[in-house]
Parts: sequence; structure tokens; C-alpha cells
Amino acid sequence: MRARLAVAVAGVEVDLREILLRDKPVAFLAASPSGTVPCLVTQAGVIDESLEIMIWALRQNDPDGWLDMPQAGHDWIARGDGPFKAALDRVKYASRHPAPDVAAAQAEAVRFFNDLEAQLGNWVFDRASLADYALLPFVRQFAFVDKHWFDNSDYSQLQRWLQGFLESPLFIQCMDKLPPWQPEDQPRLFP
Repeated sequence: MRARLAVAVAGVEVDLREILLRDKPVAFLAASPSGTVPCLVTQAGVIDESLEIMIWALRQNDPDGWLDMPQAGHDWIARGDGPFKAALDRVKYASRHPAPDVAAAQAEAVRFFNDLEAQLGNWVFDRASLADYALLPFVRQFAFVDKHWFDNSDYSQLQRWLQGFLESPLFIQCMDKLPPWQPEDQPRLFP
């Protein structure tokens, strides 16, 4: 999701291949050293981290100035990609973890939400930036783990921010589900 958002905003045309993770094509595994998605094959090499793909795309073209953000934006992203993402994974896949680990992860996520709630205006800063679009997909995932809890929480800024994202043409464009790629398929250009 994060990679698609930046690629779409940048208007950088890529060949999009939807990978079914339980049945990874051999051609994909040959291209992706980590065997994970997203994976972007460029002339300069392979990029297999979503944040790195975002930055790559925006360095090609950044019409909305997402990369022009305060240093604090990088701190928010590091916190979102680090402790918050780890907490999200434990809560989202709670059956795979001991209950005390899940409870600690929920507490970590709540701390992150509390801090983000206090930071938010319309955006993390005064306008949309890389920080917003790097964090929103993870916030969305966590909110949807227990949507009733999230919708009934006191996180009015987070709720408004997330709802705006969910209703945006950019999100709707990037959520378009494609059939799983097969090596014989013709390229699917995105955006």
C-alpha cells in the first residue's frame, strides 16, 4: 500500500504484479532477494522495502512535496516502522503470541496513538507529507483489528485523519485488487 501510494502520486509508471504470498512465482523469487513484497526492480537494482520504494518514487517526481517535511517526520516514520509496526504485528496476529506479549504490544500501540493524536492537525505537520502516507496504512491496519474499539475511542483526530485517507481517490486507486500475476501475463502498468 505505501509503495503504491508514492508511485501513484509520483506518476512513475511501473509494471505492477500482484503476488499471492502462499504461491510465489519462481520469477518473483528470482527477482526478490528477500522473497517479500513489495519488491521493485529498477535499472539500479532491487528495492524490497516499502519506505525505500516510496522515497525512490518521490525522488523521481514529488509534485505534492511529500519529501519536504521536518526532520521530525523521519522520527515519526522510524517510530511507526519500528515499535508501532512490531506492536501491530503482535496484535493483528495475536494467536501466534503469548497473551502478555499481546498486552504489551497493545499498550505500545496505544502510546503511539496517544502521541499521534496530540500531533495531528489536518496532517502530521501543516500539510500532507511522507510521514502521513508512511504511517496511514499501518494505522489503518491497527484500527481494523478492532474497528469497534477504534471507532468508540477518544481518538477524534486519528479517526478524522484515517477516514479522510480511506475516502480519498488516491487510496481508492491504490486499493484496486488485481488478480495474482502469472509469468506469462502481459505487464500491468501502474498508475
